[in-house]
Amino acid sequence: MEQLLHYVWRHRIFPLQPLRTTDGEEVEVVDPGQPNRHAGPDFFNAKVKIGGTLWAGDVEVHDRASDWLRHGHDRDRAYDRVVLHVVGEADCDICRTNGGRIPQLLLSCPDDVSRRYDELCLSEASPSCLHMLAALPPLKVHGWLSSLQAERLRQKAQAIGQRLERCDRQWEDAFFVTLARNFGLGLNSDAFEAWALRLPFRAVDKHRDSLFQVEAVFFGTAGLLDDGADDDYARSLCREYAYLSHKFSLPEPLPREQWRFFRLRPASFPYVRIAQLAYIYCMERSLFSRVMEAEGLDEVRLLFDVHTSDFWAAHSSFRKASGRRKRQLGGKTVDLLVLNTVVPFLYAYGLYRADDSLCERAIRFLEALPAEDNSIIRRWAGAGLRVQSAADSQAVLQLQREYCDKRDCLRCRFGYEYLKQG
Repeated sequence: MEQLLHYVWRHRIFPLQPLRTTDGEEVEVVDPGQPNRHAGPDFFNAKVKIGGTLWAGDVEVHDRASDWLRHGHDRDRAYDRVVLHVVGEADCDICRTNGGRIPQLLLSCPDDVSRRYDELCLSEASPSCLHMLAALPPLKVHGWLSSLQAERLRQKAQAIGQRLERCDRQWEDAFFVTLARNFGLGLNSDAFEAWALRLPFRAVDKHRDSLFQVEAVFFGTAGLLDDGADDDYARSLCREYAYLSHKFSLPEPLPREQWRFFRLRPASFPYVRIAQLAYIYCMERSLFSRVMEAEGLDEVRLLFDVHTSDFWAAHSSFRKASGRRKRQLGGKTVDLLVLNTVVPFLYAYGLYRADDSLCERAIRFLEALPAEDNSIIRRWAGAGLRVQSAADSQAVLQLQREYCDKRDCLRCRFGYEYLKQG
């Protein structure tokens, strides 16, 4: 299997006898090179001695030599720097675009490594290496979790970069869109993001001193005002939305069927969440700037001490009255918003500004936030993995979703340790 050959080459799991090309020349691997996860050869900047001559260039790995031809590498100049072709079966000779032959190394995977890899891939347990975690040195576990934390932050920063492009490079707008997405708390995340991307922020800014008018635009754009045909407050919002829609040529409302209500507590209904977002939008004119300037976690949490207009203190929808109460966000909800919105934005903005202090603050907040609690976290914790903070739980989620769920054990350090035991 090609993936396994990649692993064997990268980690130098070579047979004890000297390596030789298919032409009989001795091969010494000085540096296997850097793995390439994009288009082009599999390993960059490798150094290999072939017949006593040191070559620096790229290495390509295939199950069969003929895969070189099948993939069209003989016609692709991106592969002209390949100095060695590593194969599991040498069924033909291969050449560069200029006709020059490329040396080939026939490499096999040790039986014990292959057996353990099959165990990982075919195991019904999830993840399949849980049973060996307790035996791993704490330093190696900590090192891998730290790498996973950084990997997840970079991944979230990339998602923010894409959202920023959709918001015309307006950081304040992209921050609000991301915040809205996380107000959806999973079930309505996509709907909240689609709604927030429709909001005409520059038009709404002109009426930011009126919570009533902001609510009119917010609920109208969300496509939720039709639910309040029998309510006086909703009818007032409808009239105001019709006026502002005409004034600013507002986009078509989001289709109502995109919103989900099943199994939601009334306090988490989209109506209440949108009312809270309207309150934040009116009360915090420079929310993004204030978040970027906040030095402490408690200072950030205070920014999400939100309420709603008076109507929503006694309603969870336009049609449903409820007992009068303050519509504040719970402590766990606030921490999730900080974890999924504030921390990634601090990190992304720090990268954008080349400001290490912002990135360091993001990591500090991550380490100070409590760990998330879900079935994935509990499973890993039950196997002996210490999950003490949000930094740990984010690393575990990255491990599960990007490695375990994809059965990508060969890129996982836990998988590497398991295979190495052979």
